[in-house]
Amino acid sequence: MTRLLAFAFLIAAAVPAAAAPLTVRTGETWLFRLEGADPAHARRAPPNASPARGEIKVTVRALLGTMMSISSNNPVGYSFRAQLIGADGKAVAARTCTLPPGSEPALESWPQKAVAVRIGGFRPATGGHC
Repeated sequence: MTRLLAFAFLIAAAVPAAAAPLTVRTGETWLFRLEGADPAHARRAPPNASPARGEIKVTVRALLGTMMSISSNNPVGYSFRAQLIGADGKAVAARTCTLPPGSEPALESWPQKAVAVRIGGFRPATGGHC
């Protein structure tokens, strides 16, 4: 029985977690790669970290509401979805600009104060909007 449980645990641990939207709390910086349309292999990073090839970096700050900087070390730009998470835990959709290719950052700013921003739904984009 113990061997069976240990085997089941090893199998479960070997299965990679599915990619899902990433929630970045105010004051945090994260680096991640994309799997499908969502962040994967996400890890916290110092604010001065640079994204490696194929990675995206996102930082959320409380500044005149909520500010998010996002940069990519990918050869293509991306459109993406963002939700502001309030202190009550409720999420509200937020308008975003296109994340340009290369290392040029996109700066997002919303007048609402949020405790976190949830991002996902990344899609390759040509051109841009804002």
